[in-house]
Amino acid sequence: MDLVIIILALGLLMLIAYRGFSVILFAPLCALLAVILTEPSYALPFFSNIFMEKMVGFIKNYFPVFLLGAVFGKLVEMSGIAESIAKTIINLVGRKRAILAIVLMCAILTYSGVSLFVVAFAVYPFAANLFREANIPKRLIPGTIALGALSFTMDAMPGTPQIQNVIPTSFFKTDIYAAPILGIIGSLFVLCLGLLYLERRRKKAQSVGEGYFGFNGAGEETAVAAETVNMSAAPSTNSASIGRQVLAFVPLILVGVANKFFTISIPKWYPEGFDFSKLGLEAFGKVDLATVTGIWSVELALVLGILTALAYDWKRVTSGFQQGINASIGGALLAAMNTGSEYGFGGVIASLPGFATVRDSISHTFTNPLINGAVTTNVLAGITGSASGGMGIALSAMGDKYIQAITQYNIPPEVMHRVVAMASGGMDSLPHNGAVITLLAVTGLTHKQAYGDIFAVTIFKTLACFFVILVYSLTGLV
Repeated sequence: MDLVIIILALGLLMLIAYRGFSVILFAPLCALLAVILTEPSYALPFFSNIFMEKMVGFIKNYFPVFLLGAVFGKLVEMSGIAESIAKTIINLVGRKRAILAIVLMCAILTYSGVSLFVVAFAVYPFAANLFREANIPKRLIPGTIALGALSFTMDAMPGTPQIQNVIPTSFFKTDIYAAPILGIIGSLFVLCLGLLYLERRRKKAQSVGEGYFGFNGAGEETAVAAETVNMSAAPSTNSASIGRQVLAFVPLILVGVANKFFTISIPKWYPEGFDFSKLGLEAFGKVDLATVTGIWSVELALVLGILTALAYDWKRVTSGFQQGINASIGGALLAAMNTGSEYGFGGVIASLPGFATVRDSISHTFTNPLINGAVTTNVLAGITGSASGGMGIALSAMGDKYIQAITQYNIPPEVMHRVVAMASGGMDSLPHNGAVITLLAVTGLTHKQAYGDIFAVTIFKTLACFFVILVYSLTGLV
């Protein structure tokens, strides 16, 4: 019965999210339903001391990353950096390779710290333009954006500042560059399979005469789709224009370089951590540098990225600065609260008797901690429809056990970091995932029209995690 209660609560949350209702409200309601069905008198204590503590703790640690990533992404869009990068990529790969161009653009933006939700809005106008010119079916755009933004640069590439790669640093005391070789191998696995799949889909559509608007060759764009960018003009050879295209990459590169710099420097700035008791503020405890270095590094790097994005085209940014910043802050609040609420939900579920049954079943079935962590995180991310939420549930419930297990098996914590991060980005992109719903809304398509290609990318991501485990087991590469 305990197991049935957990399945009921998880299934209900998944259904509610799929229907488009906010998990900010319904995650605590579903969690409390599970508690009431277990023992009604536990409801209020579990809400106050587990759900709220977990949710607030998550927001305290990671909200600045959500906020700075959203602001940075909006400024990249408003300043014209995204447009300049798109033109540069198209000049390099050619307009006919529209799929590759959009994947690369998404990958560059997400790897530099732009929020995943922001990327969909920033890239779609360019994708619509290129796909229309190449007469590639519009229904392939969501799968293309998903491959570039929601896969390897989200959690596999070492150094990516996305939240899915930041969360494990506080559990395993690693940094976001953990297991670089395995991360690159996993990234290439997803990228190559994804591109092959999308190109095959394009060729199949071409062979049967399907174009951008379908088979009849005519149609109308949605309101969002109308926001395309005119890029039909020949690329400028003006030296000033070329210089600005080069400068457009500076904020993105700076985020990566600064991130590495701060990762190395922060422990030197605080070699013994930071003890508030020395200031007479004993109530605030001591800062453990190992758990916050990865987070602080990303935050400081994004601040520098924001400043350089502002400097790229100050006049263009200031024309709509208030509206753009307010929109990005609202998006960051929504994303952080959604994930924090799911994190609190996971904390409650992990405290119920039924979860111990699930945990022990997985532990007995998969004794290898890497496989155990991958399966657990993948399943929970799929059920909750959130990579960070599923990872949060897994690590909050089993983080200490994983640390003990990898010590026993002599597995570097960096490997566990990379495996768990990649596993969170596997089945998380099921139909009820918030990023998937947003992506389809932006492109004006339905699940029926375009989700199949997103699901294919989901399968590649899931396989990549286990492929990386196999590579490590056979070679010992980190």
